[in-house]
Amino acid sequence: MDENGAERPSFWTGSNSFFILRDLGRNTEIIFQSSAVSVTMAGQVVDDHVIIEDQSESSQIYNRGWYGTPQSGGSLKLDLIEALYLLETERLIVKTGDSTLGFMDLMRLGNKIDKNFEIRYLVYRDLRSRGYIVKSDGGMADFRVFPRGGSPSKTPSKWWVFALSERSLFDLDAILASLASGKGLRKELLLAIVDEEGDVTYYEIRQASPAGKMRKAKADQAAEGFFTGDRVIVSDPSAAKALHEGQFYGRLLGDKLQLSLIEASYLADSGHLVLRNARTGRPMDAEQLKRHARKTQRDFDLRLKAYEDLRKRGLIVKTGFKYGSHFRAYEGDPNKMHARFLIHAVPDGYIAFWPEISRAIRLAHGVRKEILFCKVGDDDEVEYVKLMRCRP
Repeated sequence: MDENGAERPSFWTGSNSFFILRDLGRNTEIIFQSSAVSVTMAGQVVDDHVIIEDQSESSQIYNRGWYGTPQSGGSLKLDLIEALYLLETERLIVKTGDSTLGFMDLMRLGNKIDKNFEIRYLVYRDLRSRGYIVKSDGGMADFRVFPRGGSPSKTPSKWWVFALSERSLFDLDAILASLASGKGLRKELLLAIVDEEGDVTYYEIRQASPAGKMRKAKADQAAEGFFTGDRVIVSDPSAAKALHEGQFYGRLLGDKLQLSLIEASYLADSGHLVLRNARTGRPMDAEQLKRHARKTQRDFDLRLKAYEDLRKRGLIVKTGFKYGSHFRAYEGDPNKMHARFLIHAVPDGYIAFWPEISRAIRLAHGVRKEILFCKVGDDDEVEYVKLMRCRP
């Protein structure tokens, strides 16, 4: 009984079935029974597959879960991951010659053939336990996963799934290549990350095209900004007000405007700002400002390219420091709405560790924002990738 005096169901598994039982004193009531396929069903290891020769047994396995690939003559060809899952769930006996293989025997065989076998198996197992039909892809992805109610005979697969260890690297270029291939075939991409405890976390990956509602301002009379070493100050009150209230640049300090070096560089390049050195009073050009900025921020040019592209897209862009990202971006007036995006600018060939990526995604989700990785190519082409944690 439980703490409220109610009868608590108990569980029992036999070699072929799973039961939920209720204790009724002298008697026991079966309140749920799930029968598995008979474990007399046997398959033989052939190279890197398992073959079920018996036509009736092959049909039974295939029709009850779309396992394997039917062969001419009525046999069924299972890959080792499918065979291991059927072995674990007591629906298949696996043999090599006259010897019967246990779970670890087949796992070791899989690991000899594929160094990522264990990770792939844990992802396959998790997806199957969620009720999905899963097939090994054999191409760019690890698995093809069909929508609920779908099957290989009547529906195309919905997802390409990539199985990765938390110790593996986050390779943005590889992800972008997969996105391009998946888009052509109308597939959604899922990254399945297996942690040290064997739990699987799923991330949906999409290309993004962020856009806002702000129009680019015309270059009228340029404001004058004084470079102080770490930022630029616009001292004229009317110019400060125009830049801040019209396009939401910088932060007001009384009737003056404080600009970041990225904002000041962008405004100088677009003709909205002329620069002077606050210490000497001498004029500066935008390139001099950038040279100063690079001394303290090695990725300044990368961030500036991302900032320029976001501004061209009509977004209001502010620092993302408090959120652990390069920028936060608003679709409209920051006084009337929250930032929708957190943006991290990265170069070609960007590689990171998955715990870092997971932390960034979790933080963005916690503050109800979308995390975008903005890749700035060597040719200054900009691409955006959105990562979202999901439950398939």
